Amino acid sequence: MQQAVTEGHTEFKARALLLGERIDLRALEGTERLAANPLSLPVQGGGVAVLFRYGLVVLFDVAPIEEAAFLGHLGSYVAGPHAQPETEVINIIIDPDAREGMRGEAIVLATGSIERLQLIADILAKSVILSMYEAKIAGTFDRIEPLAINLERKGAGGRQAKELLQHIGGALLSEHMMVGRVEVSEKPELLWEYPELEKLYVRLEDEFEIRERHLALERKLGIISRTAETLLDLLNNRRSLRVEWYIVLLIVAEILLTLYEMFFQAH
Repeated sequence: MQQAVTEGHTEFKARALLLGERIDLRALEGTERLAANPLSLPVQGGGVAVLFRYGLVVLFDVAPIEEAAFLGHLGSYVAGPHAQPETEVINIIIDPDAREGMRGEAIVLATGSIERLQLIADILAKSVILSMYEAKIAGTFDRIEPLAINLERKGAGGRQAKELLQHIGGALLSEHMMVGRVEVSEKPELLWEYPELEKLYVRLEDEFEIRERHLALERKLGIISRTAETLLDLLNNRRSLRVEWYIVLLIVAEILLTLYEMFFQAH
């Protein structure tokens, strides 16, 4: 039986916040909870919080004062807190007679059950993570382009090559985070227990363009990776060529010295 947890409210907001690098969920296991995977807690004063270990929390039907108090308490469990958390807000409408999914800018649910809220939380969490990495990758592209052009034209190494590799390393780390920790492309384990919610998940995944955005990021990361390999090969080739020229010059110098000595010995 999927029991509603939203105190009979038929319309409220869901607010996702990326608070930091990680939330220590183990430290919260002893607190009162509504569900375990993902960890869902009641918020004092009303509402529900769904937490994800990669630093994200989604709040449902939580008033601003209660939100501030909850986040203040949660702060001690957040590692690597962000100064300005990435956020996403959407309206939730409870309508037992309507088709579940998007209605304009709102999500329509048949009930406010914790399982449905967990499902919405999963979608919003992935959307926020994608938004953050979309901004990061776009910034990396903007910084890499002039460095790559200069490196290709002039073969400059040193600081520029190091800076380029730092940007590329950051982009590849983003890919590891998305695939390894957040599992953006994976369906939530919740659907194994509640397969009847899969249609709702697929509709929302499509509306938020989760797969399309993830694939677009993967393509950009692929371009960055290929750019890295090409530029590093170019650098290595130019360094090898430079070494070869040094060897040729040393051989020529040795020949000239030998001819010089032979010339003076002959005279």
